[in-house]
Amino acid sequence: MFKGNRNEVEQSYKLFEGERGLVLTGMIGFLLSAGIALYINFQGPIKAPEGNLKDAFSFNAAIGMFMLSMAAILPLTRFKAGKRKAVRWSFIIASLYSFTIETVQNFRGISPRFTREGTVVDMVAGMLFGVVSLVLVFLAIVLTIHFLRMKRPFERPLLIMGIRYAFLSVLAANFAGLWMIVLQDRLTGDGGNVIVLHGVGFHALQTLILPAWLLEKAQVRDRVKKRLIHYGGIAWMLSILLIGIQTALGRTVFELTTLPILGILSLLVWFGMLIIAYVFWIKQRKANLLTSNQLPLMKGK
Repeated sequence: MFKGNRNEVEQSYKLFEGERGLVLTGMIGFLLSAGIALYINFQGPIKAPEGNLKDAFSFNAAIGMFMLSMAAILPLTRFKAGKRKAVRWSFIIASLYSFTIETVQNFRGISPRFTREGTVVDMVAGMLFGVVSLVLVFLAIVLTIHFLRMKRPFERPLLIMGIRYAFLSVLAANFAGLWMIVLQDRLTGDGGNVIVLHGVGFHALQTLILPAWLLEKAQVRDRVKKRLIHYGGIAWMLSILLIGIQTALGRTVFELTTLPILGILSLLVWFGMLIIAYVFWIKQRKANLLTSNQLPLMKGK
């Protein structure tokens, strides 16, 4: 069962390589979230008439994580220097504006997107926020098409497979974002909340890439690795579909009815694939440690 594939273990392109700017941008998001969390602890989250600092906390953390994910992934695109720089700075500028408008407006008590209490300047800032969101959607579509069109041979094929599934999920998240822009709200029907679909879709950039990264380091047959990534990716996408249908029906995904239960089961399948990948990774680490400990003894002989 344990069989190495040299081409899949070699790592010509390193995660995060050359993307210090994106990493720093991501860290800004986490620092803002930490500061907001501290403020909420003492002053509470609500800022009249429309502000809610919990939204700013979750948004900044989410964008921070998204930027770190982009920093990890961008080196694998094999973009030429000019194109990669353009994508990098588009992400950075869009993120910095998003951090600013989300944080400042909520502290002012103004909704950063759909204000009904703000001035004309606030409304224009909210409209620009929508344009920035569309820029992020466009960049995500560009990267999705790019990774889907990449042809062999390419470096780190397991990671590329995981990234492909992840970006399909991100497309669903972007669709949810456009859905909220059209609604001018995140709520739909009696209990539907589009932000759940939006958030779960974006988290695929961590949840679907992590198993691929773990399996990349394991000495397991290629077909086993690929099946685990496919099963996990398909299960995740099925859960996204079920969440989307339940939300479109205007119902909460947290009720114990057929669609949410099937969605939970799908996520459990994905989680099972992650656990298996982690077990293989742990076994490989133990084998590597054992080998490294035996080498000095062999040299001593």
